[in-house]
Amino acid sequence: MDLKSFCVKRVGWCLGIVSVLVSTACASPRSSDSDPSSTEHPSSVEAAWQAGTILDVRTRRPVSMPEWLKSAARADVVYLGEEHHNREHVDAALRVLQALVAAGRRPVLGLEMFSWDGQAALDRQVSGPPLPVEEFLAAAKWTQNWGGSYEDYQPLVRFAREHQLRLRALNAPRPLVRKVAKEGVLRVVGSAEAQEWGMRQEDIVDDVAYRRAMIGQLKACHGGGEDRDYEPMYEASLFRDEAMAKTVAQEAAAIMARGDRVAGPVVSYTGGGHIQYRLPIPQRVERRLGERVTQITIYLASYEPGRTEEIHEWLDQQIADFIWLTPLGAHGPPRRCR
Repeated sequence: MDLKSFCVKRVGWCLGIVSVLVSTACASPRSSDSDPSSTEHPSSVEAAWQAGTILDVRTRRPVSMPEWLKSAARADVVYLGEEHHNREHVDAALRVLQALVAAGRRPVLGLEMFSWDGQAALDRQVSGPPLPVEEFLAAAKWTQNWGGSYEDYQPLVRFAREHQLRLRALNAPRPLVRKVAKEGVLRVVGSAEAQEWGMRQEDIVDDVAYRRAMIGQLKACHGGGEDRDYEPMYEASLFRDEAMAKTVAQEAAAIMARGDRVAGPVVSYTGGGHIQYRLPIPQRVERRLGERVTQITIYLASYEPGRTEEIHEWLDQQIADFIWLTPLGAHGPPRRCR
């Protein structure tokens, strides 16, 4: 049985691994422009690296947290790309949110871990009498749409409640994504199910750079094969990224239309693969809102002194605007596909 047939029969499994695969950085769709700082000897550059360092990808140099937070506060959208179930990365997101609130801002927090069919449960958990955890997870369809330990992400929901911040589920419902993997994007966007969730006749842009990056990563993690073998997983990923971009764009557009200097920015918290090279979500948000929207991307990465070559690759490839080096999570270093 080839991979395509297997994914049609076991679509739940395949969609599960897509979320893991897009958090790896295997492809290099962009090459960096020459920069004088890139001529420094790697060892002299790495001497300043440690857990907690934030690297400006353009200059390849560390930036101070206060300096970085100023740039974040000026953006319309701040993208934080995590390694899934890494509590260190949740703590990094909390630090950003705390700084924005301390500066008098009212950020909107968007979470990949929740899907649109759980939005009502999120609204209640933030603004109404909170449900016990098990009841909340059932109402939010946590197991159906995400799974794994909720405790890893609970602090983000708790922070939104404590500060009465708007909390948005970013993802399309898993049943709709499964339908894409089984029947294809073109058929699904014309369906009644798509209409129910506002995705009927939605523009799902399949650009060359995005396809090259995603298919390349899928091949690297599955030992090669033909592009067509990965089409079910690829189309599911394409649909999810477009759906999340739509959600982010709606929130950013609403804030921008009000001209409210206190509201915002939108803080999008997803796996790192959804922001890499700006291709998956940020580029789609810009397509929807135009160049007037200001966005910054932050790639959260576990730091190990023995794996600095990987960081140099990310800098060379301009994987994001900033790379935030964090301590290793409880599960150790993430799997990287080569």
